[in-house]
Amino acid sequence: MAAEKVGGIVKKGHEEGQKLATSILQQFQLPQGILPLAEVIEVGFVESTGYVWIVQAKKVEHEFKMISKLVSYDTEITGYVEKKRIKKLKGVKAKELMLWPPVSEITVDEPPTGKIHFKSLAGITKTFPVEAFA
Repeated sequence: MAAEKVGGIVKKGHEEGQKLATSILQQFQLPQGILPLAEVIEVGFVESTGYVWIVQAKKVEHEFKMISKLVSYDTEITGYVEKKRIKKLKGVKAKELMLWPPVSEITVDEPPTGKIHFKSLAGITKTFPVEAFA
């Protein structure tokens, strides 16, 4: 087990893992649809650091229809959650023209404006309506 996982709550299996992932998103005021998961193997969360990890059986590609955006989720997704934000995100890519830049940070506006921002490692930030991920 990696050092950052020490002291974490771990749920195994799709149903329990999905429940934990959903409750983390709710707790940190992030849109429920931001992580469309399939065949979850394990979800873990370390409350003291905000470190979260999700392991799923296979890579998932999901199209957010409202914004016509295709997003790819690897078999392992990790990051650090805090109120209205996920930082140091790994395992998520959004299709941008012909490229798949990794998404490194997701932030929801505070105070709420109905906007959510996705920042890639390349420094590109895209803004969308939050309801696209409800």
